[in-house]
Amino acid sequence: MRDAIALDSVSLALRGQPVLDSVSLVVAPGETVALLGPSGSGKTSLLRIVLGLVAPLSGAVSLDGLVVSREGRVLLPPEERALAVVFQDLALWPHLTVAGNLGFGLAARGVPGTERRDRTEAMLRRVGLQGSEKRFPGELSGGQRQRVAIARALVHEPHAVLLDEPLSNVDVDLRRDLLELFAELFRERKATVVFVTHDLREASAIAGRVAILEAGRVVQVGSVGELSRRPATPFVQALIDDRALPAREILTGDSGRPQQVSE
Repeated sequence: MRDAIALDSVSLALRGQPVLDSVSLVVAPGETVALLGPSGSGKTSLLRIVLGLVAPLSGAVSLDGLVVSREGRVLLPPEERALAVVFQDLALWPHLTVAGNLGFGLAARGVPGTERRDRTEAMLRRVGLQGSEKRFPGELSGGQRQRVAIARALVHEPHAVLLDEPLSNVDVDLRRDLLELFAELFRERKATVVFVTHDLREASAIAGRVAILEAGRVVQVGSVGELSRRPATPFVQALIDDRALPAREILTGDSGRPQQVSE
């Protein structure tokens, strides 16, 4: 089976400063991998390289076995990579309705109107936003906007979904609810996902493997259990020490039962 995403010895420098240093990482089809690292470690730059927004200085990026970037060249442009992305600020189009945000990309890909409407309505039902098709992003709560962003990413049935700290600006209770929704959606759709976060608890709730990035290098990859048993660096040890609650409690609350979340 071909890797859905593969980075082979990828390096990057910006304005003469090294950002990524010989990064190698693979993500299997249908796998969710969390990417953790301190500020300035290169997490967002790695996503930009996968998206094709910037070319690596050296090394290669492959999608489903096809080399799409190599050594200073973007061989396949971003619009042809079939990748969806959810940014930290969500980047919803404020002048489009909820349905318009989901349907715009489908229309650009030539999806017929009836199919476009059906897919949009089905996706909004799945994320609990049925009846909100004609509302604008500015009329929604923060949690609802998060749901629109993930619905917009998944409605295209992309090759992979890249998320850049999408939950960093929401409160603890809402984060728990959205993490549960994201995990369910990824499992149902067998989505390939790279989930950037600064929180090991988020990572353990949503991803099977975690890749730790420090100073532009991948220093450890494994399950949270493997990282806990053999932390490779002091930073990884600090992540383990700071993980105050296990993943089960993030999703269920202290009582072990699902909690009601107010948006």
